[in-house]
This record gives sequence, structure tokens and C-alpha cells, in this order.
Amino acid sequence: MILTIFGTGLVTWLSRVLPFAVLKKIRLPKIVLEYLSFVPIVSMSALWFDNLFIQHLGQVPTVNVDYLLATFPAVVTAVMTKSLLAVVLVGMAALALIRYL
Repeated sequence: MILTIFGTGLVTWLSRVLPFAVLKKIRLPKIVLEYLSFVPIVSMSALWFDNLFIQHLGQVPTVNVDYLLATFPAVVTAVMTKSLLAVVLVGMAALALIRYL
């Protein structure tokens, strides 16, 4: 069991470190870099959309109002800063404030 834990840890580590080591020596074409630039926003959008609705079995999903309200300051931050970190921080702070109130 210990070997399995170390083996999966090694594979996980290699899958995260190896691309950086390889890409440090190889220059990617501009079109590939442009394509990869969309990965963070697409993954964040998928997470946002998944949490925006509350599933009720056999019924139409309802909107999660907390997430919907926290979306507005996050979108404003995205437009103003174009920084994924800033969007995440503002969204988390807005959601925390909404839940606190």
C-alpha cells in the first residue's frame, strides 16, 4: 500500500513538473500559446457555471442566488484587471460577505 501511495504521488508530481521542464527548452508556436491562454478562464467558467445552479432531482434546477450576486463584483474585476487571481479573490470575498450578511 505504501508503494502505491508513493507511486501515485510520483506520477502526479511528474505530470505537473515534466511539462514545465520540457517546455522550458522548446518554443511553442504562437497559435498554441494563444490557445493555451484560454485554459484558465474556461476552467473557471466551468466551475462557476456548475455552482450557479442547484440541482433538484425530477425538477428544473434553481439559481443559487449567493453565487449569482457574487458574480457581479467578480465580473467587474475581470473587466478592469484581467487578472485571474484578482477575480478569484474578489469573488471569494463577495461570496463570504454575502453569506455573512
